[in-house]
Amino acid sequence: MRLSWVFFFGILLSYQLIYTQAPRKNTSSDIYHSIQKLNFLGSALYIAAHPDDENTRLISYLSNEVKAKTAYLSLTRGDGGQNLIGSELRELLGVLRTQELLAARRIDGGEQFFSRANDFGYSKHPNETLKIWNKEAVLSDVIWIIRNYRPDIIINRFDHRSPGTTHGHHTSSAMLSYEAFDLANNPNIYPEQLKSTAVWQPKRLFFNTSWWFYGSEDKFQEADKSKMIDLDVGVYYPLRGVSNNEIASLASSQHLCQGFGRLSTRGSENEYIELLKGDLPKNKSDIFDGINTTWSRVEGGEAVGKILYEIEKNFDFTHPSKHLPQLIEGYKAILKLKDEHWKAIKKKELEDIILAVSGLYLEATATASNTYPGSNIPINIEALNRSDANINLIAVSISEDNRVAKTIPLRENNKEVFQINLKVPSNMSYTSPYWLNNKGTTGMYKVTDQNLIGKPETPNAFEVSFELEFNGYSINIVKPIVYRYSKPEKGEIYQPFEILPEATASFKDKVIIFADSKPKEIPVTIKALKDNVKGELQLCYGKGWKVDQEIKPFEIAKRGDQHVLHFLLTPPSGEDENYISPIIKVDGKEISRELIEISYDHIPKQSVLLPSETKVVRLNINKNGENIGYINGAGDEIPESLKQIGYNVVNIAPSTIQEGSLAKFDAIVVGIRAYNVVDELKFKQRYLLDYVKEGGNLIIQYNTAGRNGLDMENLAPYPLSISRDRVTDETSDVKILAKSHVLVNYPNKITENDFAGWVQERGLYFPDEWSKEFTPILSMNDEGEPALKGSLLVAPYGKGNYIYTGLSFFRELPAGVTGAYRLFANILSVKQETQK
Repeated sequence: MRLSWVFFFGILLSYQLIYTQAPRKNTSSDIYHSIQKLNFLGSALYIAAHPDDENTRLISYLSNEVKAKTAYLSLTRGDGGQNLIGSELRELLGVLRTQELLAARRIDGGEQFFSRANDFGYSKHPNETLKIWNKEAVLSDVIWIIRNYRPDIIINRFDHRSPGTTHGHHTSSAMLSYEAFDLANNPNIYPEQLKSTAVWQPKRLFFNTSWWFYGSEDKFQEADKSKMIDLDVGVYYPLRGVSNNEIASLASSQHLCQGFGRLSTRGSENEYIELLKGDLPKNKSDIFDGINTTWSRVEGGEAVGKILYEIEKNFDFTHPSKHLPQLIEGYKAILKLKDEHWKAIKKKELEDIILAVSGLYLEATATASNTYPGSNIPINIEALNRSDANINLIAVSISEDNRVAKTIPLRENNKEVFQINLKVPSNMSYTSPYWLNNKGTTGMYKVTDQNLIGKPETPNAFEVSFELEFNGYSINIVKPIVYRYSKPEKGEIYQPFEILPEATASFKDKVIIFADSKPKEIPVTIKALKDNVKGELQLCYGKGWKVDQEIKPFEIAKRGDQHVLHFLLTPPSGEDENYISPIIKVDGKEISRELIEISYDHIPKQSVLLPSETKVVRLNINKNGENIGYINGAGDEIPESLKQIGYNVVNIAPSTIQEGSLAKFDAIVVGIRAYNVVDELKFKQRYLLDYVKEGGNLIIQYNTAGRNGLDMENLAPYPLSISRDRVTDETSDVKILAKSHVLVNYPNKITENDFAGWVQERGLYFPDEWSKEFTPILSMNDEGEPALKGSLLVAPYGKGNYIYTGLSFFRELPAGVTGAYRLFANILSVKQETQK
């Protein structure tokens, strides 16, 4: 019973560390595990395309069982995916998924890297992917990361030999890895990188295969496995009280926005890796067999190993601090190594172990979560020695010219607390995801600093160096400045300390639709990020648009408070698309950023600064009906978009749906993936179909189809089969099949021109089979593929109409695509016209 409690406590503690971003609190078992990893000089790099593509079982196995330095390179940040837990999409979703990957790595023990590739959405072929991404740029990033990380082993998640059979991003990741394996060692390839790094030749390249890639388990059993290695990744770690696959389950469950929360698993579990390049290990149970992973790998390493292997062999779990003198000697020996790569890695690992065995707690916390360039802010310093070791704090410093000498003996369990002042330079950059600082392209983020490429997140704004003496020997330990606070319902919380502007401005809506020439009141919210902010705000607008007063003053007394200014904006008489943006003028500075905060329990709070602007669209649109019921699915912004053109939109909770409760609505729209994520909805479907039968207009947006299809018998009143068909090219030609149908004629005349300017894709998960009662309205296809007719289907049922659409309205309406608005207005109006 005691062991069970220890196990569950360990898992909960691991999760809490992620939840709060608190300093890691190591047990003796954790320290011993770190010493084992310290004595292994080998590394592995796992490569795939997206967050959640990684095999956490294999990453955890390599890190925790093999003890290898292990990392995952995700070529993208998953910006083009969906979000099951919130409204963040595109670049904001990329920020969220970046942090979910970092949370996963903190559990499975890996590191995390990214290229500059932007997840632009589903791609059917690597040719398309690599054209949009800019193959040379992404290849250079992969090579840059290989040259810096210097992996002995590279493992691809996907097969480079099967283009066109899966997501183009997946195959592209494998193709780029396969090519980079040899090119990373060629000094003539991207020679400009060699100013900051060196060439490197990995020893082996593998493909993480499985029966899935062969189509069935039977086919996999028959496959040639002469070049495959079979690893049992279900090993149990007695010292940690947990199985490897339990760690992996918890790690992959951090991908909550993609619905990856899952049960943990235990027991023997096999992973197969197929050799693609390099030599096959003689010992097929050890992928590092034949690669020197001992201290003798580096010149002068034997002296280090002689000290550190002895500590590992005779580790004292009861009194780990007794090893401190030996660890200090090992530290001295590491500093003498000529191999700068391994010296830097092992120096940092050993510093962490020295802190852990001595129970030394060092922390630098700001008195506020953020400040601004040119400001001063107190920093709380805490130093606590929880062992009988002879340790002195000599000084703390934030920079070379900001050093505070102390010379304080750190007596056992006697906490030392004091403050130092941080003067933030007036030219200090703001804290924000570095890859969003410059405008990129559809396929690539723009990063001008080569040294930032590959990093998972923006480096800490400020760090504090603690100058310490251990029995007279000096060691500098660096800690980031963080912000620490508590909430009664959550306890202690840590979050990054950030540099932000004095104030930011934002619009409520990212797209504002003017359905006629009447002016609209535009609210602009100013948020103060310091006390006593006083200035003026200028609203910038395009030709043909008019505003009542271009510049308005404001004054905000308290930090964190907000003030709303209202501008009356008049559109031009004809159709037009433009942008409006605010400029805050404070203390001689001009600020044109908005602050977006991403806050979830499983990741640290993220502050994102983006250009503050809103798209304004003057649209000639007709509509019928007023009251629209909306059943939310996986999260989209269509209700807000419909309100923009004058509809009264009411969110319908599935629990309230019953006989006769829906008759008041002119149309009911079911949100994306609703039947996938709202279990209760399938039990309410009969009421929705009754609503149609009695004269209602029901619009079902796309749902995903699994291997066995959508698990619903009555999704539609007639036979309808959902497939994985999609059209990914947003510029592909669209043909109107049913030209006389009311849906493309009333109340707006729909033409092929209404499909111009669409974003990311045409649509996805189209039905591929339907009964004769349905009328296909449109036809479209990606280049070289047959036409698909299932994007928009209409069927009369009783007195009403049932409509199923896989068109990506959830992307198009929030982007202000005028043709999409007109078409959706027609879809909502079908009921009214057919009843005339």
